[in-house]
Amino acid sequence: MRVAPLIRAMATAGALVVLAMTPAMAQSASRIDPANTAWMISATALVLMMSIPGLALFYAGMVRKKNVLATMAQTLAVTAMGSILWAVAGYTLAFTGNAPIIGTLDRLLLRGMGMETVSPLANSIPEALFVIYQMTFAVITTALVAGSVADRMRFSAFVWFAALWLIIVYVPVAHWVWGGGFLATAGLLDFAGGTVVHLNAGVAGLVAALVLGARRGYGTDNFAPHDLSLAVIGTGLLWVGWFGFNGGSALAVGSRAVFAIVATHLAASAGAVTWMALEWWSRGKPSVLGMISGAVAGLGAITPASGFVLPWHGIVIGLVAGLVCFWSCTALKLRCGYDDSLDVFGVHGIGGATGTLLVGVFAVRAVGGAAGLLEGNGAQVLIQLYGIAVTLAWSAVATFILLKAIAVFVPLRVDPQSEMEGLDVTQHGEALQ
Repeated sequence: MRVAPLIRAMATAGALVVLAMTPAMAQSASRIDPANTAWMISATALVLMMSIPGLALFYAGMVRKKNVLATMAQTLAVTAMGSILWAVAGYTLAFTGNAPIIGTLDRLLLRGMGMETVSPLANSIPEALFVIYQMTFAVITTALVAGSVADRMRFSAFVWFAALWLIIVYVPVAHWVWGGGFLATAGLLDFAGGTVVHLNAGVAGLVAALVLGARRGYGTDNFAPHDLSLAVIGTGLLWVGWFGFNGGSALAVGSRAVFAIVATHLAASAGAVTWMALEWWSRGKPSVLGMISGAVAGLGAITPASGFVLPWHGIVIGLVAGLVCFWSCTALKLRCGYDDSLDVFGVHGIGGATGTLLVGVFAVRAVGGAAGLLEGNGAQVLIQLYGIAVTLAWSAVATFILLKAIAVFVPLRVDPQSEMEGLDVTQHGEALQ
């Protein structure tokens, strides 16, 4: 008879334990936040739109008619091929482990990733979503480089370059800055890619342009854009997509994402207005090409700062970017004599470096948890300069070595006759009518 009360007591205790554990288990199972997940799915789509069709149209509108399809093919190829490479090895090397130089192989081929697995770097969304969001960054950064070598790079060489550059150059920088590497440990502030994306791609583009040499007839022939209306449409897609690029880098729904989006829009607007005003003043007429270039300059410059500054800082950063990038695409380019076909270095490289430096000036602790020069932390400017120098050096040296290595096996540049006929026909067997 005494056994029954004991059993009842044990059953009651067990029930209490289960009840006590239930909230904890429910909390564990609900770590994935539906609102954050929905926003990040949307942000991922926006950033993918920046590559195809955004960047494809932006670049295609600025080249000559005989190279339109070849230019679009480069962006399309990078998006498809880069996505696979990112899933196979890029993600795991960039975002696993906390070693100073490179990640681990724990997520090779995305192994071990379950339905409920969350990323340690974004612990309220599925890790698979974080993977594909960062994938869109990797592919557009690689595709940006193509603008510097438009009209003259052999497609086979570009395919090899894009595949190797993504893994060898982009992935380490992404790990250093966002994956717990040594630049993150040093305190570098780069919200959405001033160093990882824009400076990295801009420097690589400049090096590639120098290695390949200028286009035939550069400085004498007419290289006017084929159809600026395409470039304007591409700019619009890039501009809107940048809301996912910068706003999505908050990795959650909230005020920080909203602040980043507002600052992004204001910077793009300020960059466009500044470039327009400079051309109006210096040349008597504001060009459409200038306005869209200024907008992209503002967008590139606000990228590293967007999650650390107040919205009105976006106006200042966009204005400065418009001034500096206008100078780099005109006076600096003319003085140095390099043929960066679509001004990837002048807009993205210089703009990314400018924005990365200005984060150290304008960062507001109440927005991003870090203070800049204006809040008494002058050391942050030095950290930003350090990050710029490291990224510049790595991208320049690694890109140069990579191109020289590829050239041993595949000619980097099309022959003069093919360049004259156009890459659409000679590289792809197609042409616009």
